[in-house]
Order: sequence, then structure tokens, then C-alpha cells
Amino acid sequence: MRVPFFDLKAQYAAVRDEIGRAITEVYDSQQFILGPQVRRIEQEIARYCGVSHAVGVSSGTDALLLALMALDIGPGDEVITTPYTFIATAGSIARSGARPVFVDIDPTRFTIDPWLAADRITERTRAILPVHLFGRCAEMESIRTLAVQHRLAVIEDAAQAIGAEDEYGRRAGGIGLLGCFSFYPTKNLGGFGDGGMVVTSDPSLASTLTALRNHGSSTKYLHTLLGGNFRLDELQAAILTIKFQYLDRWTEQRINNAKQYDALFRNEGLERRIQLPDIPKKERHVFNQYVVRTPEREALSHFLESREIGHDVYYPVPLHLQPCFEYLGYKEGDMPISEQAAKEALALPIYPDLTSSMLEYVVDAVKAFYGQ
Repeated sequence: MRVPFFDLKAQYAAVRDEIGRAITEVYDSQQFILGPQVRRIEQEIARYCGVSHAVGVSSGTDALLLALMALDIGPGDEVITTPYTFIATAGSIARSGARPVFVDIDPTRFTIDPWLAADRITERTRAILPVHLFGRCAEMESIRTLAVQHRLAVIEDAAQAIGAEDEYGRRAGGIGLLGCFSFYPTKNLGGFGDGGMVVTSDPSLASTLTALRNHGSSTKYLHTLLGGNFRLDELQAAILTIKFQYLDRWTEQRINNAKQYDALFRNEGLERRIQLPDIPKKERHVFNQYVVRTPEREALSHFLESREIGHDVYYPVPLHLQPCFEYLGYKEGDMPISEQAAKEALALPIYPDLTSSMLEYVVDAVKAFYGQ
């Protein structure tokens, strides 16, 4: 049996006709830039996240950059974030001219440790940028409390976590001042290319974001801000509007797959050999990735490859050790929990269209590896 790490074709088959009609409507309208489809998906995402405003943008990376721009964060400022994430998180901070300040992660959640963050706040700190990694919310209540105490903005990187909820039932992206999403094809809500969204309940920030994404203009040829071309494409919006209708169904399938993995691994006693991801009872973990941990990651990876089981490593080199951030002065050992996770984490297939037999095949392969 072959189990791919992700299978976009299976998902597409279920929505092909609907998407075809939606794309044809855009073709027929000949409105390709900031038309009705963009407005519709903005309204849908705002409602879904429990906020009053959503601004469609060109990518999840640009969503982060625009959030920082909207808050006028730049040279001389510091933004606290995690080193265990995709490069776009800290890269956007650096591109704004601000300085990324890394804080180690919680070993269970893989997300920023708010207690450690408290010690890194200085007079230059302007914001905290937590990442809801792999589909689970960071400890937002502690982060919000810290932000209020120090008058800091909270910008959520919710690229992997649309629909995730914290223990209070608050949706990812709608908990902080600004929330940033990615619609990269492999996300839980993915388009046919790049796309992103910034959400907020602050009308002034929403107005600023809307101008910034369109060359700093709210009125044609009148530019009140220095922005750029960060617009969400009308065709992508049409595709996302169709797929959004299936989001909760697909998310529940991901959650059920994670629960089935958990039961299968525990039935074989494999939780003693690999660290399984936590499945929280009071939160909604949407499992953009199902990540286990093992000191034998490299050997297990090769074994899974021999069994034609797709897998991936998130993330092999934490950001504080990346060459592009050498100027920040971090060294190996500064973020021990992130560094250990980078050596042990392995993502297994979790996409909605996995069958029970495919999940069993993956678990059987892991069992076979440890039974060698």
C-alpha cells in the first residue's frame, strides 16, 4: 500500500464541479481584482473567527507583514515570537525592520512559552507574535494577560489553525488584536495557489489594512500610506468560498484521524516508544499536522520511506540557528526545547481523505520498525 503525505487530488474530486462553476462565474464577470468573491470570503472568515473585519491578502506571509505595517512596527522595535515555526513568522518581523526576539516553546504544545516570554520584554517590545502550530492554539490567555500588563499588541500567526479553539471556545485569529491566515494549498482551507487573510475587530486597523494591501490607497490615485500590491486574487477567493463550505467537515475528519491514530498507537503500546501529540479535551485542535516525536527519527523516516508512507519534518532547523538570523547573536543551546523538537519531530499523514486501512498501515509500519 502507498500512503501519500498529502493528497490534494482526493479533496479536489469532491468539489471539482462546484469550483468549476465558481471560476466560470468569475470569467464571465471579468472582475478579477477585489470583486464580490473577495468580499464574500472576507465576510465568511470574519464571521467564522468571531471578529468584525477580515481583509483578504496575497499570502499568509503578506498577512503577517501587513499586520506589522498596520501597527507601524519597524526599526528600533522588538517583537517576541517563537523559533520553532516556518521562516515567514520571524522573516516578516525582520522585513518590517523590527528585531525578532525568540522565546523557547512549551514541549507539549510546540508553541511559545508565555512564562519565558515575560522575561524577554524590554522598553522596545511592541508586540507578541504567537504561532498556533500544527493546528493547536498557543496559551493565549497567558499571552493576552502579559500583553495587557505591558501594553503590547498580540498578532496571531494562525496560518495552520483556522477553526482551532482555545479552552474558552475562542477561535484562532480572533483572540488577539490581529490574526493572520494562510490559504496555501496544503492548509486546512487551501486555495489553488497563494492567498491569505488578516482578521481584526478594530475598525481603524481594518481600514488601514485595506489601504495597505492596495498601494496605500482607499480612494483611486490618492495614497495616504505607503503600501503595496498585497491583494487576494478574485479567482482564489471564488475557490476558497466553495471550499470553505466543507471546512468543518474536513476538520472533523482530521480530528477523527488523529483520534484513530492515538487509539491504534496505544493499542500497540507504541506511546512508550514515540511521543504522541496531545489531543486536548477542552480545546479544538484542528490537526493541520499530526506530529510525533522520537529520538530515532532519521531511522524511522527511512523505514517509512521504504514502505511508501509519506511524512515530513517540521522544522529541522529552528529559526534562531538559521543563517539569515545569525546577526541576532543566538547560538546552539539558547532554545533547548525547540532544538530538541527539531531533532525529534516527524509529521505523519493526517489529511481528511485517509481511510482506516491507510491509518492502520502507517501504525503497523511504525510497529514493525520498533519490532526489528
